[in-house]
Amino acid sequence: MPQSAATSISGIQKMVLYETRARYFLVGTNQAQTKHRVLKIDRTEPKDLVLIDDKHVYSQQEVRELLGRLDLGNRTKIGQKGSSGLSRAVSAFGIVGFVRFLEGYYIVLITKRRKMADIGGHSIYKIEDTSMIYIPNDSVRVSHPDEARYVRIFQNVDLSSNFYFSYSYDLSHSLQYNLTLLQRPYELWTSPTLPAEEEVQTQTKNNGFDIFEDEGLPTQVVYGLQNEPYYKYVWNGKLLEHVKDIVHHDWLMYIIHGFCGQSKLLIYGRPVHITLIARRSSKFAGTRFLKRGANCEGDVANEVETEQIVNDAAVMSFTAGSYSSYVQVRGSVPLYWSQDISTMMPKPPIRLDQADPYAHVAALHFDQMLQRFGSPIIILNLVKKREKRRHERILSEELYPAVINLNQFLPPENCIDYIAWDMARYTKSKLCNVLDRLSMIAENVVKRTGFYINRSDFYCHTVRPDDRWGDLGGHITASGRVQTGVLRTNCVDCLDRTNTAQFMVGKCALAYQLFALGMIDKPRLQFDTDCVRLFEELYEDHGDTLSLQYGGSQLVHRVKTYRKIAPWTQHSKDIMQTLSRYYSNAFSDADRQDAINLFLQVYQPSESKPHLWELPTDFYLHHKNTMALPQDRRSYTLWWTAGILSYLPVPYDEVPCEDNMKKLKVKRVNRFEESIDIYTEFFRPYELTSFDDTFCIAMTNSAREFMPKTVGVDPSPFTVRKPEETGKSVLGNKSSKEETLLQRKTAASAPPPPSEEAISSTSEDDSEDDRDDDGSVSQRSTPIKLLTESGESTRTQEEMLQQSAKEPYGLNLSGFPAEKDLLIYERFAHLGESQHRVERTEHINPANILSLEPVSCFPEDSIYSVSPPQVVRDSRDEFESHVMTGEGQVSVLCREDMMMYREYVKNRYM
Repeated sequence: MPQSAATSISGIQKMVLYETRARYFLVGTNQAQTKHRVLKIDRTEPKDLVLIDDKHVYSQQEVRELLGRLDLGNRTKIGQKGSSGLSRAVSAFGIVGFVRFLEGYYIVLITKRRKMADIGGHSIYKIEDTSMIYIPNDSVRVSHPDEARYVRIFQNVDLSSNFYFSYSYDLSHSLQYNLTLLQRPYELWTSPTLPAEEEVQTQTKNNGFDIFEDEGLPTQVVYGLQNEPYYKYVWNGKLLEHVKDIVHHDWLMYIIHGFCGQSKLLIYGRPVHITLIARRSSKFAGTRFLKRGANCEGDVANEVETEQIVNDAAVMSFTAGSYSSYVQVRGSVPLYWSQDISTMMPKPPIRLDQADPYAHVAALHFDQMLQRFGSPIIILNLVKKREKRRHERILSEELYPAVINLNQFLPPENCIDYIAWDMARYTKSKLCNVLDRLSMIAENVVKRTGFYINRSDFYCHTVRPDDRWGDLGGHITASGRVQTGVLRTNCVDCLDRTNTAQFMVGKCALAYQLFALGMIDKPRLQFDTDCVRLFEELYEDHGDTLSLQYGGSQLVHRVKTYRKIAPWTQHSKDIMQTLSRYYSNAFSDADRQDAINLFLQVYQPSESKPHLWELPTDFYLHHKNTMALPQDRRSYTLWWTAGILSYLPVPYDEVPCEDNMKKLKVKRVNRFEESIDIYTEFFRPYELTSFDDTFCIAMTNSAREFMPKTVGVDPSPFTVRKPEETGKSVLGNKSSKEETLLQRKTAASAPPPPSEEAISSTSEDDSEDDRDDDGSVSQRSTPIKLLTESGESTRTQEEMLQQSAKEPYGLNLSGFPAEKDLLIYERFAHLGESQHRVERTEHINPANILSLEPVSCFPEDSIYSVSPPQVVRDSRDEFESHVMTGEGQVSVLCREDMMMYREYVKNRYM
């Protein structure tokens, strides 16, 4: 059997575009600049794209000599040194693609990148900037008046906003897909009849980048497999369609759109990376109100596949390290529905566009999910059930019968599960906890689907078994566990409610992943821990990003909103996000939709058809089957792809079967060749690098951002902490009670409501709790009178003063304060007692203003009850007339009022 599996690294990671009058020369090289390839692009063709891929692999010296000959041969005069025949146009890190509108082709290059995450030594980059270069020469260019407008529309897709790529990791597939070993006879890959130096085509399963070693042969050889991406989540697939069969695969680089974030969880010094990758579907893609429901091919709007990857960062290799992943999906309700935006309003009415009595479009959608994820498919529908005006429930009333219709033809063990829960109505109830209910749903879902891990169970799981671990679902293999099935969450927009529900499911799955990796002893995580805070921040960034892409604003309702702990300032932010979303939907979504249609080549400009901005609707661009009669109508009963049921619950895409064989490029390379050397790729020993580039120091760290700075606090990220426990560090070792007290004093936020422990504490603790962050007495505290008549009480007050000064400031007082200091304090205390009293004058009698009655029977106390002063009848009548005037009930003016008003006008304006 194979002893290792790895990933082929793209041979071209840096490139330079050189320009002559007749051609562009794109010179690409690997990181070490030891191997170079040259791509020649003809500039004399005004409309067609002519590419010549030089199959030769150049060394650095050879490519210098080649560029020198090109420079010399393209000068205007032989021997002339004044003007160069070859000029350097731009440096780049990859090709996005080639695009043509009404004139010639453009090439789009990535000119800036930023590293966002690292998975097993494979770097994931975010596109920071791009360059769009027109290929034909000006001498052959045929101008068109509408070309510039198409270029502007195309460039409305901001490639520097949440587009990601990797040279060696397939971002279009899940980690489970990429790491699943090929279940093939080993002789197929170690056959000595395979050519040693050339690439060959062989029939095998399309199952990720994998490499197998054969140490039994005289010379160690490795067979590298080039995988075909999952084009549903590839956004530049159409832009590379014209060249993918012409050029070497090293030139091809596929990008995804969505979100990628990585944070470091530090568990007693052991680093664990939590990575969140969201892949937005390129099928039926668009903006909020313009893309709803599904198209005729079963692709739904706002479909995003979210994958959370947890791995032990101490070991980088895929084969030696521990990796776990969990996948869930969000997407619009798979029906033919839309919203009428002809008259813009916050909630346009929902309408069903087509009758679908046999759930044809839903069948196509769930067929795709069964093929990619296996069974069970669990639907969590969060739309409203009870409404004053029938709005959202239209979708539930149509989706539920569709699921029932499809389930009657499936085997009972593979049926689609349907969970409907009115989350919005549940939130308004004061007696119900939304997150508790979501936690119960999440536990049930994760137990049924399981998750992926490339390690078998640890011995600690046998020594300390857990009931929840015993009945966990999924498919158990010899090398670990495989997730079978997926949770599909949706509300109307698949934004706010959906993100909170996915967070709760992800939080539950994270507990099982950490338990499977041996990081925690029970598969359960609690709120207000450093781990969950870090994960919540990651998920909110994920939700904000997806919401901006689809809805035009960030999230309106967050996890804190449903926990009902959001600060009061959040309400104003929610209003601004709602207004931003409304503005985007009303004014900018149409332009963004045109840009997406043009970028994804859903619409391709041509002289023989109307322009993009002249189309009354893009319905027929996304529903192409409606323009032609289907040749082969799908069965309404056997609605799934042939062969899927025989392999369920395992995903059909991951099964090694004859029907699933595809052509892959198999290449025999040396074991230590750079194209598979992850160590050389990651650490780059051949060049000077910085720690910021090699190690992701910029990523969020639980020990730096979330763990309290107080010395002596439990450093575990799974310890429940109150929000006020993240203050500054305090020196000295304290007991747990004193430690909590010190953290409360140094907290940046306000203290929590009094708990049972606070109620049962002593008067000394109560007085200390009333202090502000800077140690001063708060407004609701009362001054403490230290001077008493008896010596015993003075002794007690002395001890209390020493104790109260010792706790917040770390002072050890010796002896009693001097008499002079006590006199100063006595004067200060008397001044404080008299602050609430009215200043005595000869004309004002305080008894007529306030009536102070002592509450306590002890004369030393300074707490009084105040009875309101008596108000005369004239004052009451005047006040009542003001109130009535404010309410609009103006009384009839008398003669004296009119004379007074005339006198006022005369003095003021005349």
